[in-house]
Amino acid sequence: MVADPHRHHELDGSGTVRDNIKCPDEIVSGTKFTTAMKMYGVPYRLTSTVTAVKPDELFEWRHPFGHRWRWEFAALSPTLTRVTETFDHRDAGPIKNTLKYYQRMGFAKGNAKGIEATLAKLAERYSK
Repeated sequence: MVADPHRHHELDGSGTVRDNIKCPDEIVSGTKFTTAMKMYGVPYRLTSTVTAVKPDELFEWRHPFGHRWRWEFAALSPTLTRVTETFDHRDAGPIKNTLKYYQRMGFAKGNAKGIEATLAKLAERYSK
């Protein structure tokens, strides 16, 4: 589900991801996909670029401003997988001190809450 941008709205816990407007069926590193989003009541679209794909282990994409969303999967047993979602803003845009900007704007805290909700939603979906 994570490696299919068509389905990102199904697992999003932040409430910002809508549906994909444009996304090819085959996803490889370098693939671009456009997603409908909504934040603070404002709808918008963004086109992200897939930066890493390793089936059943890793899926990552870069936002147009440079930050990355990364998903890692580690099989712990035949029926248990550790899932790690990471928001990495170290390469984000021309902002001198990106971390302070994200903290001041509330994005760091909001992203953390969204990640927690997404992981809980994913766990609930697959623990049944």
